[in-house]
Amino acid sequence: MTDLVMRTLDASSAHLFDTMPDPLAFAERHRRVTFRPEWRRIALRDGRTVARAAWWGHAEDTEPLLVNWLDVAEGEEAAGAELLRTAPWRPDELELDMPGGWRDDPRQRAAAESRTAAARMAGYTPLVERFLYRWTPQHGLPERPGRLVFTPEPDDAVFLGLLRRIHSVTLDAHARRAIAEGGVEQAAQQELDIFHWMPSPRSWWQIARTRAGDPVGIHIPARNPAGPCVGFIGVVPEHRGHGYAYDLLAECTHFLSREGAEFVAAATDQSNFPMAAHFTTAGYPVVRERLNFWAEGAGGAG
Repeated sequence: MTDLVMRTLDASSAHLFDTMPDPLAFAERHRRVTFRPEWRRIALRDGRTVARAAWWGHAEDTEPLLVNWLDVAEGEEAAGAELLRTAPWRPDELELDMPGGWRDDPRQRAAAESRTAAARMAGYTPLVERFLYRWTPQHGLPERPGRLVFTPEPDDAVFLGLLRRIHSVTLDAHARRAIAEGGVEQAAQQELDIFHWMPSPRSWWQIARTRAGDPVGIHIPARNPAGPCVGFIGVVPEHRGHGYAYDLLAECTHFLSREGAEFVAAATDQSNFPMAAHFTTAGYPVVRERLNFWAEGAGGAG
């Protein structure tokens, strides 16, 4: 087998990224995503592209935050791993957005397994699998139970306090990883930082309370670079077991609809059965399934 040639692309060579088959329809998934040409790399063997990867970050970032596209040709898992290992960046996270029900399609399952193998060989281990949802008006607005009162709150400290309580007992894999790394305070602060990063107005953030005024949780109607989304849904532990997460999700959907959203994207861990059930009840169909990988102790490769 001939040697591999690794190539980091630029504006003049960006088209070379599109010279591979796309069995998992990553191009359709990422059609709203802007990738910097210089954060895309390919592996060539005998002049043929046998692996490709794309890294993503915010517009202001000097280094990418994650890998969210990885393709390998049949039998070229090692090439995909080498492409990741030799990159000048080594973000903690790698995510692959598979078609819904990919395990039931032999061709898609084989493609997913080859990419997963490449990620593992490069030092990324599975963190969690998530459902990705997309609500559109044709699904109808979810019914509001009317049990809670929703109000904005300008004080970040109030949100941070509620996030600490929400994450003190959580099913969310990313929050649990943050807690294991730096405690509940780190997990709460990371969520707050994400809320601030989103380009939607700060005034959209809302706290949910009982009619008696007791805080139940928070919901964050938001926009990310790809469009409207459910930024966060969280209920404090002492109010769980009453289905309040559905109330928050319904309110979030109504809020974004009033703001003119033609769709609303959302996600939850597949192991979070209560939240997944609420999305189904609220009329959110699963459109993709995300595989999240994590590399402990990752850092820039120099």
